[in-house]
Amino acid sequence: MKTQSLFSLGMCLTAALAFSSCSKESESVTKSDDVSLEVLSQIKQMGFTAEGATAVEGGYVVEGDIFLTAENLANPRQAQLLRVGAEEQYRTTEVVNVGTGRTVSVAVASTLPLAYVTATDEVIRRYNAENLLIRLVRVSSGAEILLDKAPKSARYLASAGFPTGGNPFGSVKVNSGAIGTANPTTYIATILAHEIGHCIGFRHTDYMDRSYSCGGSTSNEGASTVGAVLIPGTPAVADPNSWMLACIGSGADRPFNANDRTALGFVY
Repeated sequence: MKTQSLFSLGMCLTAALAFSSCSKESESVTKSDDVSLEVLSQIKQMGFTAEGATAVEGGYVVEGDIFLTAENLANPRQAQLLRVGAEEQYRTTEVVNVGTGRTVSVAVASTLPLAYVTATDEVIRRYNAENLLIRLVRVSSGAEILLDKAPKSARYLASAGFPTGGNPFGSVKVNSGAIGTANPTTYIATILAHEIGHCIGFRHTDYMDRSYSCGGSTSNEGASTVGAVLIPGTPAVADPNSWMLACIGSGADRPFNANDRTALGFVY
């Protein structure tokens, strides 16, 4: 099964789509055509892999699917609670403020095919089945998280950011032309669930070493200013089926596994 660098969100697709390579990202910072050395250095200082970073409207996409604004890069926060070690699951320093319970609204823009409404309903079902303090509901307008079509020039499958001010990141950009419309309740739902995971504060499960997910050599991304907080109770060994892994096989389905449920339950 082909391994795709999904949730940066750059899954590897055909050369005709001009997607970036799935090879393991290196620790070196090299200039790309659309990202300056200064910006690449800022990305790395924030604890993200600079290799493969691309400029998009309003900011940059790193690690295939994580959106960073120019403001994020210009005003990094002090690194907090970084665990440098094995492959446990991680969250960002900021998460969604849920209090005794909070419902977060999600909408699917009309620019996306109907299959993405079906996929979103499955994503909502998956999260709500865990009986968390955070719940999701699909609305037609005024959503806190909007799933919208990515620009035609997008070199990623989907992208999202992290929470700020106690609120979820408000946008998931979806390259529906690259993903297609097949398997909405499995493959597409897995992609969207992963991106919403970023919106509510989850980093890649293999944050500290994506070699077992994406292949290539072991790589440690280093300190992070958005936070890479160890989630207690998650395994100190490779977890090849987590919904927040950086890479996924083409057409694969990753519903929450036992470790994902531990991570979700601890945070929310």
